[in-house]
Amino acid sequence: MNNKGYKAIKFLILAFLLVSVVFPLVNLLLRIRWEDITAVCSSPQFGDMIKNSLLTTLTATFLSVGLAMLLAWCINRTNIRFRAIFSILFTLPMLIPSISHGMGLVLLFGDNGLVTNLLGINIQLFGFCGFVIGSMLYSFPVAFLMLTDILQYEDYTVYESAQVLGLSKFQQFRTITLPNMRKPLISVIFAVFTMIFTDYGVPLVVGGKMMTLPVYMYREVIGLMDFSKGAIIGVILLLPAVIAFIIDLKNKDSGNSSTITKPYIVGKNKLRDGLSYVFCIVTILLISLPLLTFAYLSFVKQYPINMSFSFDNVKKSFDLGVGMYLINSLTIALLTALIGLAATYFTAYLTARSKKSFSNMTLHLISMVSLAIPGIVLGLSYVLFFKGSLIYGTLIILVLVNMVHFFASPYLLAYNSLNKFNENLEDVSATLGISKIKMLLDVYIPCTKETMLEMFSYLFVNAMVTISAVSFLANFKNLPLALLIPQFDSQSLIEATAFISIVIFGVNILLKLAIYLIRRRIHVQEAVKGGESA
Repeated sequence: MNNKGYKAIKFLILAFLLVSVVFPLVNLLLRIRWEDITAVCSSPQFGDMIKNSLLTTLTATFLSVGLAMLLAWCINRTNIRFRAIFSILFTLPMLIPSISHGMGLVLLFGDNGLVTNLLGINIQLFGFCGFVIGSMLYSFPVAFLMLTDILQYEDYTVYESAQVLGLSKFQQFRTITLPNMRKPLISVIFAVFTMIFTDYGVPLVVGGKMMTLPVYMYREVIGLMDFSKGAIIGVILLLPAVIAFIIDLKNKDSGNSSTITKPYIVGKNKLRDGLSYVFCIVTILLISLPLLTFAYLSFVKQYPINMSFSFDNVKKSFDLGVGMYLINSLTIALLTALIGLAATYFTAYLTARSKKSFSNMTLHLISMVSLAIPGIVLGLSYVLFFKGSLIYGTLIILVLVNMVHFFASPYLLAYNSLNKFNENLEDVSATLGISKIKMLLDVYIPCTKETMLEMFSYLFVNAMVTISAVSFLANFKNLPLALLIPQFDSQSLIEATAFISIVIFGVNILLKLAIYLIRRRIHVQEAVKGGESA
């Protein structure tokens, strides 16, 4: 790849990011009418929507991060066995759409739910209670993964010094662990807050009469086609995410980046380990209840009248078009994962393995911006910007919006991996006459295969479960499978919604299994090569 070709590709990627990220957002802001701002802000329900959204989100965020913190501590600070299996099981809620969690709660704890009928206890699910529980279910795995990663990289030498000084476990936690985690924890809290604040899947199903900003935006745009009011709510939803994004950027450079001299050593404590086992197992049972309920109701005659085993609902679901919409979802997810992998990896290569020029810093900044764009806001901005274009109403725009929505995380994975290589590698290769494309193909890609697998998996799974970014853009022909859930729910097709959730979960489990087998094969090949070279 000569210098001109390198610059041309960089220009194309920059142009792509401008058209797919910056221009739609700017267009969204320009579409807002001042009279609609007054109408929305002065409406009687606006204050209640703000209060409902903030109260429920703050409560769910606090409980979700607290649960994730306890689980991360159990995995990293105890001697329980099967920690890898526990960690995988904790992330199962990420493999189904957020709206499915709401549906699962209705089937379990609704007025006619399985648990409600079995125990005769009505927890008054619809409203605040349902919103908080449903939001916790789908958001805590993200917090768990982030907090586990933080706890894995603590240096034990500091704790040894504290023990010599006679500090108790609680004092060590207060004076060492919490200060080390303070800045990363802020990022975790804002990430979870943004996820819950901008989600409409859970409150749409279990919110009851409690109106939140995302649900109001969804109904205004989908139901009334009022794009201006939808844009106003979209900007409001964007504010917490932007604040979180700025704080996260400030924390990146000032976080705990110390070298680990000694991995954390966990002492023996049978009581602690026993309580951790109980806590982890109970958590897994509780988060598995919706999935088990979906599996059960998919194969009953008619809930709750006739609970005998039957394949009628599976047949009925396929008659309603589940097969066609599953093909749509698989196509969208596969294209999003393949094209998104290529785009994010090459963008990361340009920014991580080149000099910090203005154009590279611009590329990096725009690549990160998608972290601060809620899916529902991005979807609306695409409606306003691309309406009337050749790609509007096709699968292509759904692939594009998913790529942009999930661009930042795989980009950062590749960026961090590529930054670990020696910074003088490019100068050495240029001296030896090795081209940049040869370095990319023969050095960087082979050495970052596992990172690329993780990027592919992230893009595929999220494209399968998302409903926020695509809800405004999908039509009858290109509808993803996940969007059938709110449609079937409105038609009281309970068994069909349960079956769809199980299908999405099954596809994602198969993908995760395939990724695991490929990784295992890579490790075996590397071990064989290592043995031969030795």
